[in-house]
Amino acid sequence: MGVDRPGNAVIVTGGASGIGRGCAHAVAEVGRPVAVWDTNEQQATAVAQELLDTFDVRACVARVDVRNASTFDAALATTAKALGPIGGLVHSAGVVSLEDIDRIDDEAWDRVVDVNLRALALLARAVLPELRASAPGSAIVGIASVEAIVGDGRIPAYCASKAGMLGLVRSLAVGLAPEGIRVNTVCPGYVETPMTAAVLRSPDARARLERQVPLRRIATPADVGRVVRFLLSEDAGYVTGTEVVVDGGLTRSLNG
Repeated sequence: MGVDRPGNAVIVTGGASGIGRGCAHAVAEVGRPVAVWDTNEQQATAVAQELLDTFDVRACVARVDVRNASTFDAALATTAKALGPIGGLVHSAGVVSLEDIDRIDDEAWDRVVDVNLRALALLARAVLPELRASAPGSAIVGIASVEAIVGDGRIPAYCASKAGMLGLVRSLAVGLAPEGIRVNTVCPGYVETPMTAAVLRSPDARARLERQVPLRRIATPADVGRVVRFLLSEDAGYVTGTEVVVDGGLTRSLNG
């Protein structure tokens, strides 16, 4: 698997668990330093230690609430000092609110949209000077969802935020392409993460979901992380402004 510049660091938001942790591992596996940005500093520190112990790469931690852009400058300074040039950003931090449109309140709506969508714009703006310094070859990847493509009446804020991410990424991709900075999204289907753990603990629920997926299994964070690694790499040097669906065929199946 090629990489743009093995020495250039990648920032992963939400890197302390789930898909973010999977992305951090996938990137570290090919030798790139990783900054684990998360609200859970203790868990992020554990992931950074995993990267060092498993892959012998440099890793650092920053406690970051992606809703609060005022925390970004300090986190960037810490990251650059510890890891050197920054060539990649993965926005994996995400939340969901299981409330339909009749029940969701303003605060819950804003939290979901702020974390999933607004934060990507603010992060891209903050990290852009670093990405420009490492361009051409720098890249941004947003973790969207199949819910950006299909509808689910139980989670309107989540669907809106992830669909909005696709539009934002297309805009960023067009705007930054002349500078050699690529921007893409990944749309995972069912993935074994803390967000889905409550559902997947039920054998009946797991079996039902697995039957919906043509590949007949739930994805692991590593399945998503490997695709993100590709999009950050020079192997994807002519790929920008698009979304890669990683769902085992779910959205192409009549059973989905």
